[in-house]
Amino acid sequence: MKLDQQDTRMDTPLLEDVLENQKSSQGASISGAVFNISTTMIGAGIMSIPAAIKVLGIVPGFLLILFVAFFTEVTVEFLLRYTKSGKSTTYAGIVGESFGALGSVAVQICVIITLFGALIIYLIIIGDVLCGSKSGETLHLGILQEWFGIHWWNSRAFAILFIVLFVMLPLVWQKRVDSLKYTSAISVLLAVLFVVICSAMAIQALWEGKSTQKLRLLPDFSKVSVFDLFTTVPIFVTGFGFHVNVHPIRVELGKPTEMSLAVRISLAITVAIYSAIGFFGYLLFGDSIMSDMLVNFDQNSDTTIGKLLDVIVRLTYAIHLLLVFPLLNFTLRANIDELLFPKKPILASDTLRFVSLTCVLLAITYTIAIAIPDIWLFFQFMGSTTVVCLSFIFPGAIILRDVHGISTTRDKIIAILVILLALGTSTIAISTSLYG
Repeated sequence: MKLDQQDTRMDTPLLEDVLENQKSSQGASISGAVFNISTTMIGAGIMSIPAAIKVLGIVPGFLLILFVAFFTEVTVEFLLRYTKSGKSTTYAGIVGESFGALGSVAVQICVIITLFGALIIYLIIIGDVLCGSKSGETLHLGILQEWFGIHWWNSRAFAILFIVLFVMLPLVWQKRVDSLKYTSAISVLLAVLFVVICSAMAIQALWEGKSTQKLRLLPDFSKVSVFDLFTTVPIFVTGFGFHVNVHPIRVELGKPTEMSLAVRISLAITVAIYSAIGFFGYLLFGDSIMSDMLVNFDQNSDTTIGKLLDVIVRLTYAIHLLLVFPLLNFTLRANIDELLFPKKPILASDTLRFVSLTCVLLAITYTIAIAIPDIWLFFQFMGSTTVVCLSFIFPGAIILRDVHGISTTRDKIIAILVILLALGTSTIAISTSLYG
């Protein structure tokens, strides 16, 4: 009985006017869905792609991008198919139909950990770009320090607080995910601009003979072990992990059946961007590429034009993350509300609860980002645990459980393969990281 009440709560869209939009066949457009899905994928993970390519080599790196993209598309189709056959319209809801209340709670906890971690990382990166960071004994100045010198008003705590209050807060007030399609479109365009600038810099360096790095087509086992290769998998899994936003975006589509097409277009865009940044980023910096490529752009050039491009690259990416933030915050807020207030009216109809939850989430995210300015290790383990569960293990488990009797033999074979690969690569990645 309790599960039925929770399913009813989860079946109700977060947004007040979604049902009315669906009745009038004037829901969100497929282009808006494409931008929102693409923005979800192209987040902080893009900066780690070139370093992963350095470990894997060009050919295995590109193959892994395609491999993860393929299984991402397959598992999203699993979720969409069971959403259509069942009664629930949320990720937690469809897992709850298969595994009960415990399954729903497991999904919500994974979503909360994943998105909270991502949002904190975004604020940290934005702080690094604007206010600088310290790596060992090396001090990397931020853009504000480079322009105006070091002052109290461009310190990390004050600068991020200003951004949270006057940039992010207005964006996270949105009660419809489709309202973020314009910021998502700008975010994708900024990511493309970032790739174009990096590509141009790499080609120019190659043309002028400044790039002496010989690109490796295959892994160099004199520098890395076979087990090291598995540590790159969580990077790509995290990069393609948009499963948490599948249902919020789908429920607002004028034609929910178009979600599959939007997913395929978004995956094609993301594969192109990841492949380009992986190749040209590695070509530009070679073996000196950092795990966070943004650090490589810190005063990388001695020329005025080069310094200007470095600033543009860093600033472009910081703005890109600013625009990704509200989309992930939307899903995080919805899942926390489902978990804490399963019997309350829909969130959009309760202004006090909506405002309170929004402000509390922003305050906690800001506080942790300031108190712990470096949680990259947590980010890496998150890619091997909660993201893997949301992207592969839960969708595969739904197919094997098959409560609606719609899974084919092929589906079950793929589901078993996906789960085994996810568990195997994650276990090796975590063990190798701990050993290292």
